[in-house]
This record gives sequence, C-alpha cells and structure tokens, in this order.
Amino acid sequence: MDPVQNMPAALTAPPAQYLDSSEGTDAMIASDFETFLVMLTAQMENQDPLNPIESTDYAVQLATFANVEQQVQTNELLKGMGTQLGLMGMSDIADWVGKEARVAAPVTFDGDPITLSPKPASAADELILVVKDADGGIVDSKALPVSTEPVEWDGLDQYGDPLPHGVYSFELTSRSNGLHLSTDPIEAYGRIVETQNDGGNLWLVLESGEKVQADAITALREAV
Repeated sequence: MDPVQNMPAALTAPPAQYLDSSEGTDAMIASDFETFLVMLTAQMENQDPLNPIESTDYAVQLATFANVEQQVQTNELLKGMGTQLGLMGMSDIADWVGKEARVAAPVTFDGDPITLSPKPASAADELILVVKDADGGIVDSKALPVSTEPVEWDGLDQYGDPLPHGVYSFELTSRSNGLHLSTDPIEAYGRIVETQNDGGNLWLVLESGEKVQADAITALREAV
C-alpha cells in the first residue's frame, strides 16, 4: 500500500497554483541544463591535449548538476506542501498521533526493523549506509544496492550482533567511480507521539524526542 494514500487530502491534493509554479521551474531547469551542456562542451574543446580532463571529472560535474536540479524540484515540492499545511490546523493532524512518519530525523529502535528510504545521488554506482547512535558514534556501516527502493535496517552491527534499543540516525554516502558525490540523511519511519501548534507552525514530536515541522514529513503510515 502506498503510504502517501494515508495522508490527508489537504496535504496530498496539489493546488493549481503549485502546478503552475512547477511548470515554470521545469522550464528554468531545462534552460540551465542547456547552458551547462554548452559550458561542458567548451571545456572539452579547449582542454589541454597533453593533459586531458579525466572522464571521472565529467561524471562528477554531471552528478553535481543533477543534484542541484533535484534540490530545486524538492524545494518547490516542499513549498507546495508548506502552503497546503498552512491551510490545516491541529484538528487536521490530531489523528497523526500513533502513526509513523517518514522523515529525515533520528528515530527510535525498539527491536523491530526500521524502514529506510534511500535517495542516492544521480550517477552513483556505490551506496554506503552509515548508522549512528544518539551520541553520533558510528555503530554500523554497510553497502546498499543502488536503488531508491525502501530497505529494512535490522538493528544489527557490522558483526551481526543486535544493537541496544535507543535512538539512531542514518546517512547515505553516494560514490561514482570511487569518488565521493554526497553524504545525506536517509529518511526513516518514526512514531508520532504528539502534535503541537507553535505560533501557527505545526510541529510533530517523534518517539525519539525529535521535534520536526509537519511539512518536513514525506509520508504517513499506520504503525507496524
């Protein structure tokens, strides 16, 4: 079942104004990409033939542009979600308590696997999951398939021993041809224990103690 289907209609139904804004953003990205290709072609044509630019450098440049493109689109999406949430109130999100929110924040591990949603950088050919405890210490590190499909973290360390119950955070390192592209937080599902309205801003308090704005979540689901 798609977790987004469980989200309130006020949050999932995009208004026409947001769609118009997205169309403008797509046009801007297309124009910027054409400019980027012109600059990249000029760089290739004018490189020193005795010291040519490595192909991996081109891959990194393309990946960097793709990451910027994705960030622009993500910012537009979050802006639209923020507008929709602004029309909501405490009564609209009161029933979120007890459900699990997908968000880039530390979550509580109680022995059950935690669902992670990796978002690798474009052009990545290698992904590394890094798990940190509440003190920021690395307790697990492992390779992941290069995919955006959800994965289950089983709560075991690199030796296969179960980790203690507690709060953990997750990061994803993306690499291409051995070169580092990015290290970003991974969204994970955490249980909502409280909703708050602070000066008109809607906040969710997770079981881990983390307090996140309601428009920072990307999906809701029933607690498993």
